[in-house]
Amino acid sequence: KGQPFTAIAILDTAEMRLGRLEELSTYKREILIRLRLYDKAVEEAKKLLHEARRGVLAVSGDDGYPYAVPINYLYDEDAQEIIFHGSKVGHKVDALKRSDKVCFTVYGNEWYQDGDWAPYVMSTVVFGRCRLANDTPAFIEDKVRQLALKYYPSAEEVEEEIAKDI
Repeated sequence: KGQPFTAIAILDTAEMRLGRLEELSTYKREILIRLRLYDKAVEEAKKLLHEARRGVLAVSGDDGYPYAVPINYLYDEDAQEIIFHGSKVGHKVDALKRSDKVCFTVYGNEWYQDGDWAPYVMSTVVFGRCRLANDTPAFIEDKVRQLALKYYPSAEEVEEEIAKDI
């Protein structure tokens, strides 16, 4: 019953030790597809992207060292984009100007099984490319509004904050 997920956990451990290997990722995907769980796994990943409040954005930092920073975000499923808001200057922006390749991780929904001391956690890891926004002010304002609605208690507070910055 739990064997496929045990196999996936073993493959995850191997990837953590050996680095991301395409063969292991392909094998995990094949296991899920054969068990007809792939679509369910994708839907759960999207659900977590919608529900989680923060994620960790990893970029290639100085001298090739990874640089990961917790960040607020908005997942726009229709556009297939994850939108971040942040400063226009700094270490993260410098890293993005050097390389647009990023990794973004969200996690949550902890639960415990009887007798276990460590929590089980759901996570979603997304690999992609990130660009700094240089769109029209109206487009950026719309995206900031969407992002703010995720974090502010009311639409009125969002509009007040946006009005302060315009």
